[in-house]
Amino acid sequence: MELVVTRTDDGSDTVFRPDLNQHYHSTFGAVQETQQIFIENGFLHAISKQKAGGSSIAEPLHILEIGFGTGLNALMTLIEAEKRKISLHYTSVEPYPLDETCWKLLNYPQLPGSAKYSWLFSELHQAAWHTPVTLSPQFVLHKVRERVEQFQLDPGIFDLVYFDAFGPDAQPELWTEEIFSKVGMAMAPGAILVTYSVKGTVVRALRAAGFITEKLPGPPGKRHVLLATKSS
Repeated sequence: MELVVTRTDDGSDTVFRPDLNQHYHSTFGAVQETQQIFIENGFLHAISKQKAGGSSIAEPLHILEIGFGTGLNALMTLIEAEKRKISLHYTSVEPYPLDETCWKLLNYPQLPGSAKYSWLFSELHQAAWHTPVTLSPQFVLHKVRERVEQFQLDPGIFDLVYFDAFGPDAQPELWTEEIFSKVGMAMAPGAILVTYSVKGTVVRALRAAGFITEKLPGPPGKRHVLLATKSS
């Protein structure tokens, strides 16, 4: 499968997958997209809920990512966890990982704010599959090379979900009530799920699976994104 690394409008890279006609990140800005959707709406929101006592979240914070992809979400989450001294257990499900020749072309380690963590970007990609790997005192990574449809999730584990699969037009089988119900069963009461898609079928599937949904302002090139909370 031939993949193409391209530069986005904010100066950070993304990868284009021709067979699906999909980019791994927004062409308007890969880092901006991750920062707003997954860090601000997801990670920082979960932390604020924890501090406010509005959920059952406790350290270590357990995050589930659907789609490891380029590793950008994991890298930026790791950096925030290190800055804030928050312990994380980060599980990422990815059936088709990038090969080394592709991910080594990505410029994320050279971006402002990432330099001191550049070596960890390689560690994220080179970490063993199917076993927890401690990458720092704050960050344990557990990568699973499997389709989410087949992955067995333990109930009530996750405080936060990054749902970052390819879009519902490219992979409709992942944006269904069945998949969201499966993910929801693995989430703690009051846990949150964040994603970039606000397509009507996605919103309806999440609600049918027992989530409360809310549209939030999106990053450049995206009017809205989605925050979904597992009902208690």
